[in-house]
Amino acid sequence: MVALTVAVIAAAFLIGRYPQPGFMPPALLLDDPLARRVLFGLRLPRVLAAVLVGAALAGAGTVLQMLFANPLVEPGLVGVTQGAAFGAALAIIAFSAQPVVVQISAALFAAAGLALSYRLARGIRFGGWVLRLILAGIAVSAVYSSGVGILKYVADPMDQLPAITFWMLGGLWSVGWRELGFLLPTVLPSLAILLAMRWRANLLSLHDRVAFSLGTVPGRERLLLIAAATLATAAATSIAGIVGWVGLLIPHITRRLFRADGRWSIPMSLLIGSSFVVFCDALGRTLLPGEIPLGILTSLFGAAGFALLLLRPGFRIER
Repeated sequence: MVALTVAVIAAAFLIGRYPQPGFMPPALLLDDPLARRVLFGLRLPRVLAAVLVGAALAGAGTVLQMLFANPLVEPGLVGVTQGAAFGAALAIIAFSAQPVVVQISAALFAAAGLALSYRLARGIRFGGWVLRLILAGIAVSAVYSSGVGILKYVADPMDQLPAITFWMLGGLWSVGWRELGFLLPTVLPSLAILLAMRWRANLLSLHDRVAFSLGTVPGRERLLLIAAATLATAAATSIAGIVGWVGLLIPHITRRLFRADGRWSIPMSLLIGSSFVVFCDALGRTLLPGEIPLGILTSLFGAAGFALLLLRPGFRIER
């Protein structure tokens, strides 16, 4: 999987529309200064951002499905995705779509979505912790969705509304080294926590009493994993917009290929998720003269892949 991921990244680095659609000959780097600027100034940070976005969404999806014991959970469950959408829409209307402001606002409101879901879940007086957090996340997501609808209603239809709509389609067209630097300090530590605790995730997916008897502190450790998954998702969403189906489909593929054991499924999901998003992004910017938004391709391939998995004989959904 590491070799396959490196091959996909290398192919995406060399494929593009300069000097003509297709692969750029490596020898061109020696003779063409513009080719070096295109590759290292534009394409390399975009490919690296796609790697981090895919790893963040897929890793978060795998961990959340294990912790919530629900194979249909994805990173937007606890209000993160819709919170980021609300923050981005608010920044576009209030600050004229300045990219840095949009990213910061999206990340802050995504983190606020998790905080609101957690606070609301603590106030619910029935059900287990997982059920309460899921219910709270649904409520917070609905409130944020309503807020996005209101902002789209009052937005300028000639300027602000298209910017909000295009951001929500997802894409990496505006990513450079500065945006990549915004992504690294949040995503890398979060993914490191997910990898370091992949053994604990197996225990935390059990009932609280069983997990406690095996030496874990379920509430504290589960909260740490959820926070790491949520922060990674928030940072990825603030840069790339809403990129759907990665956090839902990739965990199922990973468990199908490498078992449900977190020791294997979590690192493999990072690699497969990275390859998937890099492939979709490269396809989106080379297939047509105009760029296809990343979220459209991930949703298309994600929904089709999930349908194929469901139709396979003997397939069963595992967490």
